[in-house]
Amino acid sequence: MADRAAKSGTQSFSRIKGTQDILPADMPQRHLLEETIGAVMGRYGYREIRTPVFESTELFQRSVGAATDIVNKEMYSFEDQGGKSLTLRPELTAPVVRAYLQNNLGKELPLTRLYYLGDLFRQERPQKGRHRQFGQFGAEALGSPYPEQDVEIIALAWELCRAVVPEGLDLRLNSLGNPEARQAYLALLKQALAPHAAAMGDRDRQRLETNPLRLFDTKDPDTQALLDEYAPLISDNISDEDQDHFGAVKAGLDSLGIAYEHDKKLVRGLDYYSRTTFEITSAALGAQDAVCGGGRYDGLVAELGGPATPAVGFAAGIERLLLAAGEAFRLAAEQPGLDVYLAVIGDGPRAKAPSMAGALREQGVSVMLETLRRSLKAQLREANRSGARYTVILGEDELAKGVCTVKDMADGGQQEVGLEALAVRFAELLAS
Repeated sequence: MADRAAKSGTQSFSRIKGTQDILPADMPQRHLLEETIGAVMGRYGYREIRTPVFESTELFQRSVGAATDIVNKEMYSFEDQGGKSLTLRPELTAPVVRAYLQNNLGKELPLTRLYYLGDLFRQERPQKGRHRQFGQFGAEALGSPYPEQDVEIIALAWELCRAVVPEGLDLRLNSLGNPEARQAYLALLKQALAPHAAAMGDRDRQRLETNPLRLFDTKDPDTQALLDEYAPLISDNISDEDQDHFGAVKAGLDSLGIAYEHDKKLVRGLDYYSRTTFEITSAALGAQDAVCGGGRYDGLVAELGGPATPAVGFAAGIERLLLAAGEAFRLAAEQPGLDVYLAVIGDGPRAKAPSMAGALREQGVSVMLETLRRSLKAQLREANRSGARYTVILGEDELAKGVCTVKDMADGGQQEVGLEALAVRFAELLAS
């Protein structure tokens, strides 16, 4: 194809690296996932919100953190015609908080429960289940500082992930403590690891200086060994109040029968997280096993110019969740097949066919109409390929008699049906 394009002087285009075409065969499982998200979110009282795909670059610099990989390496930023720096959203919590503040949603209810579904953009190294444009859904609860709100968010995330991936999921959680404890811990972590920095790779040495919590995400076995031997654990360096909060979260999950592991190494690399943090992983994904993550971010609303507002939320990757779901979810999402293939031969039938198809569709019948003016034999082959339950054949002779031939594609049986009675007859056939 590329050679033909070159010879003809035209250019052949391919999709941009790290993006994907979601083809018609893939859409049913996407639709089922979106329906599941809406249904479960609704049962918990969360309302959908949608924000623009680009925001002010400063929004992400202030919220995500200037020292994070997202801000330093992964954001798609550009200047608009007015010279303002804009960024395709790399995450959705900050845009939701911006919308919450700008639209005064906090004045409607003392506790605001929101959920979202949309595309994000990060210039990461493409790999299985990880793209530069990818889908994500999540929920944010703004207004409650109490552990029962953490429990609700974790239970919501767990139920949604389990609805798509019933087996092989694990829930891990930890506490990062309050922001003051986190800052003190970062100083302690740097002090403990600095003497061993020479044994780390370049990237981890940079993380030690700029964002040491991200060291716990490293895949470098040498750094992991250093962490095991020398790094203090953040959950051992939080206040008694934070310990009580975390204990209440665990007790709440116990009461719901949700199994979890207290992973003392679990952290979140974004600057806005505090206290409860959690992650849901799938054994089906290998080393990059996270499908969902979240936690509490009590300081973010104030950081973005609003009043001090406690908040907690989560986000889950659509592609990674569907990858973990596998064939079972794809089969469950298969849409009902086509009801009718309408085959027509001759000028008169072609003129009549659109109104016939319209009458059938008004009765809820799905119809594919022949528009290529092929032979009847070719149309019947197409009817087989389409998977239609019935083929309706209309030629000049049938039209002259005011009838059409209805063929049952399962058993090959045929019957003549009057054109005026066709829609009613199909309502009866499909109901039986």
